[in-house]
Amino acid sequence: MNRKILYISAAVAMVALGSCSKKLGQFQANYFSTDPTPLETVGERVPATVTGSIPAKFMVKNAKVTATPVLVYQGGETAGAATVIQGENVRANGQVVSFDNGGMVRIPFDAIYEPAMAKSDLYLDFTVDQNGKLYALPRVKVGNGVVATSTLASAKTVKPAVAKDKFQRVISEKYSADIHFLINQANIRANQTNSADYIDLNRRLIEANAAPNQEIAGLTVNSYASPEGTLAFNTQLAEKREQNTTTLVENQLKKDKITEFGELTSSFTPEDWEGFQELVEKSKIQDKDLILAVLKMYQDPEQREKEIRNLSSVFDELADQILPQLRYSRVMAQINVIGKSDQELIDLFNKDPKALTADEILYVATLTDDNTKKMEIYNAASKVYPNDYRTFNNLGMTQYVAGDYNAAKANFERAASINPQSKEAEMNLGLISMLNHDLRAANAQLGAAAGVPESGDALGVFYLQQGDLNKALNAFGDAKTNNAALAQILAKDYSAAKSTLASIQVPDATTYYLTAVLGARTNNENMVMSNLRQAVKLDNGLLSRAKADMEFSKFNLSFL
Repeated sequence: MNRKILYISAAVAMVALGSCSKKLGQFQANYFSTDPTPLETVGERVPATVTGSIPAKFMVKNAKVTATPVLVYQGGETAGAATVIQGENVRANGQVVSFDNGGMVRIPFDAIYEPAMAKSDLYLDFTVDQNGKLYALPRVKVGNGVVATSTLASAKTVKPAVAKDKFQRVISEKYSADIHFLINQANIRANQTNSADYIDLNRRLIEANAAPNQEIAGLTVNSYASPEGTLAFNTQLAEKREQNTTTLVENQLKKDKITEFGELTSSFTPEDWEGFQELVEKSKIQDKDLILAVLKMYQDPEQREKEIRNLSSVFDELADQILPQLRYSRVMAQINVIGKSDQELIDLFNKDPKALTADEILYVATLTDDNTKKMEIYNAASKVYPNDYRTFNNLGMTQYVAGDYNAAKANFERAASINPQSKEAEMNLGLISMLNHDLRAANAQLGAAAGVPESGDALGVFYLQQGDLNKALNAFGDAKTNNAALAQILAKDYSAAKSTLASIQVPDATTYYLTAVLGARTNNENMVMSNLRQAVKLDNGLLSRAKADMEFSKFNLSFL
């Protein structure tokens, strides 16, 4: 062999051997970038991707590196899944990096968020396996801090569904009586004023007139003529029936000394073709389809009558069964029954809750904004009406607001057992499932609560916790809640978020905190400072969060 070639081959072998036998150098921070920077929660997790650009001549061919991302914070640290990076001669399933050319690697990180992570640093730890020789390399810092704004979406911030009362201050009752006439006549016969319906109507008017909590809101007289004969004749006949019936009612009111009855109105219909059609449709007349076809074919009243009379086989049946029912006047009365005043209801509740109906007690609870007082009222309601699911559901709602989630769950379950169809209880149990991180159960329960007004906010939070921002926005719709505004902030729709926050009728500490976040993201220092002051004033627990919150890293919060 040529001696020169031998020397060259030996040199190449020594280089190759050197690239395999030399110890791996230290990784440098500038090899890596992290997305996002700073880290940011998605739902209740902290996902990130560290991308490494490994330079040429760094990754020795026989080295296998296990890179583990670790988030370090006060009081602890959380490690993510390890990623294997390997040289060209290593037989493994890691990401291969060329010795000569270098290469790119991706190291994912994911962890459940904890509040202490707000102030944190993300490191990469490295262990090396080189032909069975194990050693560690210094950890490298690749990120810092976690923006945890999405974690403000919590089932704790959702208002549980309230099972509403059906209390009505004024209950409107309607009564009526019909007075029938003979063909082509308008006089009122004695047997009509002696009918049971007419007597009952008059009796009810007398009772309402005498009762202190009732009022006659109005009386109406509507008179009709059957559609045989000329339109001119029927017009005069129906009008006369109206006049006679109105006079009858007026005289009866005078006789019974009823002077307060709202307004007495009257009208007449010369030919009641609508009533005629309705009665024919309900009848058992053999050729009724033919009659109905004539009604649809002809709109002119006189032409209609002519064509129907031509149906000689059925006209006798019409004259006997249908037309007499269309010769009448209907007297109608509206009577309002006026319920107890708010103060009367409160006084009765304080004296003896048993004196109130379930709807009245549930209504009393709506007269206060004090959650403790509401709890007292619903607790009393559940004892007086233990078979009404609403009492337990609403008691659980107040306990949930107070943070007593175990007691709330027990009462939501009690409500669901009394009424398995209760959508309110289903939604509220969905909130409990969300608190327990049982998202499968929460999904089913919130789905069963579709249509409950509060379910949109609950479902929106459910999607936010899963990191599905688009579904969350769709679930919130145009709701004016803290959670809806949070979704808009996360979607960077700051104009919509500002409008939503401004529309919240009863702003709380979270409302002001979110407004401060909005100020930070839009570089409005005054908005940040003024709203943080108010947020901390309402909830001092937000003080430590604000000082650690990366949203406010550019602002001096020493004033807090």
